[in-house]
Amino acid sequence: MAERSPRTSLRGTGRSFRRSWPHLREHVGPQRRLLVLGTLAMFGEVAMRLLEPWPLKFVVDGIVAATGSTAAGPAPADLGTVILLAALSLLVIAALRALAAYASTVCFALAGNRVLTGVRADLYDHLQRLSLAFHDRTPTGDLVTRVTSDVGRLKEVSVTAMLPMIGNVVTLVGMVVVVAVLDLQLALVMLVVLPVFLLTSTRLTRRIRRVSRDQRKAEGHLAALATETLSAVKVVQAYSLEERMRAGFARSNDSSLREGVRAKRLSAGLERSTDVLVGAATALVLYVGARRVLDGALTPGELTVFLTYLKAAFKPMRDIAKYTGRIAQAAASSERVVDVLEERPDVVDASWARPLTQVRGSVRFEGVWLSYAPGHPILRGLDLTVRPGERIAVVGASGAGKSSLVSLLSRLRDPDAGVVRIDGYDLRELTVRSVRTSVAVVLQESVLFRGTVRENIATGLDDATDADVERAARLAGAHDFVMALPDGYDTVVGERGATLSGGQRQRIAIARAAILEAPIVVLDEAMTGLDEDTEREVVEAMARLTAGRTTIVITHDLAAARGCDRVARVEGGRVVAQGRPADVLGPAAVGGASSDREAVTRG
Repeated sequence: MAERSPRTSLRGTGRSFRRSWPHLREHVGPQRRLLVLGTLAMFGEVAMRLLEPWPLKFVVDGIVAATGSTAAGPAPADLGTVILLAALSLLVIAALRALAAYASTVCFALAGNRVLTGVRADLYDHLQRLSLAFHDRTPTGDLVTRVTSDVGRLKEVSVTAMLPMIGNVVTLVGMVVVVAVLDLQLALVMLVVLPVFLLTSTRLTRRIRRVSRDQRKAEGHLAALATETLSAVKVVQAYSLEERMRAGFARSNDSSLREGVRAKRLSAGLERSTDVLVGAATALVLYVGARRVLDGALTPGELTVFLTYLKAAFKPMRDIAKYTGRIAQAAASSERVVDVLEERPDVVDASWARPLTQVRGSVRFEGVWLSYAPGHPILRGLDLTVRPGERIAVVGASGAGKSSLVSLLSRLRDPDAGVVRIDGYDLRELTVRSVRTSVAVVLQESVLFRGTVRENIATGLDDATDADVERAARLAGAHDFVMALPDGYDTVVGERGATLSGGQRQRIAIARAAILEAPIVVLDEAMTGLDEDTEREVVEAMARLTAGRTTIVITHDLAAARGCDRVARVEGGRVVAQGRPADVLGPAAVGGASSDREAVTRG
């Protein structure tokens, strides 16, 4: 890889933060008052810093003159008064500087935290809107790291590094101006070290930023691995995979450690080299300044002021060295956050989209093609029509493309080619929300959220009342077992509904679909894995849910297709046969079907 110039390296870090500005701008506006107050307080602190050494100058010059030396000019008439006034002035200046620093820190911290809290909320909302294709290719743990750790790092650095450095840089500029007025020659001697520092710091900053970026990626991979393992802990324990998972985690953990150590080593090297440069500059200024005092160009007090300014002026250099690692990590975190915010959802409302109202329930797939990976279509020109109120079973082997119909009908994905219609309307001409509220889906895996039973049932309807929740639960056959729970509808279920049985989770999922009162219902392998008694209860609940509605039963179980008005067989991404169950499945398959499963299709 070709080496980049120091200027290019600086631009790299600056560009990372400039990319963030469009996403920060809307949150910065409401904090304008805090930012203005913080800026005024910061300039007040700078002014106090510039004044702070001057009382010392008068004391030193007065004492030197009192000893009979002419280097500091005539002795003051009342040296005691000068010393007292200088001490009081120093106390007042120090108090005012502390007050201004406190106000500046609080204002900037409040504004920075509020802005980045808003960015975190935007990031979370944006992630929920991004299409399934994005989530399929991005590990969940890595996304969680971006929402929590990366935004948190930006918040931390903005308060502990960036804002203090801005104040120090302003102080540096002010001090350089004052020093140049005092003695231009000595000011030039002080500044001669800056080009050396810039060359050293920009070279190391580039390397630190690159290592920090690798470290953030490694930490994201580590979080993804931990999330994947913990979410499947039952499988891990059932198959005794603990040792294998531990080994994989250890490799990722060691990788993160190595990158972190490299970043710390580089940061420490920059800090120590900066200390050497500051020491060399101080020694040079002390030598030249002392010679200038002996030549009568400066008073001892002015040299004292100069050395005090020198110490304070080099503080930004030390801060840059100290915080370079943090700032580089913040730049990497900023890139990771912005990368997600700049992702565009595949499924969005068109500018002319209209809401779907008064749905009759007609569904048509016209020449639909769909690919999850380029060049590997799942659906290949599929055609299928479902009439309003009709019950149709879609059967076929695993991987034939059955469940892809659910994603298309719910507009979780849009087809690569062809059209999906409800009541004759192309779904791409309708608002996403109105389409999804018109299609109720019950999946094989009934995922519940950590929260109360009431909240899980009401998830599908924003303004659901307690009566709506209970009505949906009764329709799903869930009311009785819910009331038997410790707190009834206010019982908190575990993550993914782990504290409930499979049948209970499925009936709550049915209630969640029922509360929508959607005219179209899709059952996607909704009875797979249930025992006989639980299946009977779930089947009865599904029969009530689908009564009078357009119903699409996605299944690979031929017995579950019995009693449907029609069956469509999908093979290789196309409908290869459709018609009455006896015609498509054959008399033997239909005759041997379970009477319980017939109930869900006949209602």
